[in-house]
Amino acid sequence: MQSSLTTELLAARAGVVTEAMAAVAASEKVEPEALCADVAAGRVVIPANRHHETLEPIGIGRRLRVKINANIGNSSTSSGIKEELDKLETAVRYGADTVMDLSTGEDVDRIRTAIIRHSRVPIGTVPLYEAACHVEDTNDLTIELLLEVIEKQARQGVDYMTIHAGLLWEHVPMAKRRLLGIVSRGGAIMARWMDTHGLQNPLYTHFDKILAICVQHDVTLSLGDGLRPGCLADASDEAQFAELEVLGELVQRSRAAGVQAMVEGPGHIPLHEIQMNMERERELCDDAPFYILGPVVADCAPGYDHITSGIGAALGAMHGAAMLCYVTPKEHLGLPNSRDVRDGVIAYKIAAHAADIAKGVPGARDRDDAISRARADFDWEKQFELALDPDKARELRDEALRERESPADSAGSDCSDRTEKGDKFCTMCGPKFCSMRVFNDIRDND
Repeated sequence: MQSSLTTELLAARAGVVTEAMAAVAASEKVEPEALCADVAAGRVVIPANRHHETLEPIGIGRRLRVKINANIGNSSTSSGIKEELDKLETAVRYGADTVMDLSTGEDVDRIRTAIIRHSRVPIGTVPLYEAACHVEDTNDLTIELLLEVIEKQARQGVDYMTIHAGLLWEHVPMAKRRLLGIVSRGGAIMARWMDTHGLQNPLYTHFDKILAICVQHDVTLSLGDGLRPGCLADASDEAQFAELEVLGELVQRSRAAGVQAMVEGPGHIPLHEIQMNMERERELCDDAPFYILGPVVADCAPGYDHITSGIGAALGAMHGAAMLCYVTPKEHLGLPNSRDVRDGVIAYKIAAHAADIAKGVPGARDRDDAISRARADFDWEKQFELALDPDKARELRDEALRERESPADSAGSDCSDRTEKGDKFCTMCGPKFCSMRVFNDIRDND
């Protein structure tokens, strides 16, 4: 059992397998002692605030199954508690392992409280966003206000928090030389604050106070990449890697204080630079779990960025990223609704699953082999059951059958095959040209 006065990291260092570690080890099919060793070393984090009573803990680390996060949250112009709870339900239903509440509009406190109360998955936040809602101008932010918000959210049960403490005053001139500058909301707010006041990032200078709060409530830190590239032209530049070096320092300071820490990674990276970026983080941040946004691998497909980023996410995870932050079709265009959340989650479940197969995660391919057997048997119900999105699979199958049986499409065709042959073919090929049906005839002749 874990003491109420310690963290998962401190318990692991003492050789104690907590209830959370035991649950994660069982779900990941690894030995509890091996998982405990990875937590102790900081290679795995288990975001599990002791105040989050409905939580079912998960582990995030390179050697475990790749996890995905879904961002939700309202803005000053859209949605409220009901809409955000709908997004939470959709995200978890379709496979999100964690959910981040990035609300910046009215009622942020009530929305977050409701999300935590209704969520069985870890909840993350960016405390800077709530703090910014309390001031007219973000240049009026103070460290006292930031610490107050961090403390309050920790008491509410937030499991992990993005803290933009790695973007320093000396990095701002580097960002000014970019095509898109700073695209991180938190990064831009802190950069402008520093540029205005001529002072160092207060989240960096007061980082020990943040750690003290995290130890008390066992909050995992997600060290934010305020200088993540927002376009391919800015990828892998001096600003990005200067911040990454500071994040490596903050990882060590977090671990020394007994606080779990993961590192957030780039948003737009061309395919050929992804592996290098994953390896660079592992080296500079001592194999702390890498939590990446995408990355988007092409900038010219608004409306389809769940695809452009899903491609990068699969490659990033194959090369060591531990968690993927989803991107929805609305990226760069607007705040996602429940439909966009579903599309983003499914795209990233596919990316994470593909990476698990490539990494050789035990049992990762079992589902694929099972659905292949169901296809060979023309067992449609089993195929739907095994699909990552059963609802979508059923919807498209039913649509295909309706189109085949409509009067306009059925003229001159033998639609009796559906009942006579027991649907031993798909509507793409039809009974005469179905390759598996034809090949089964060969097998039957043996």
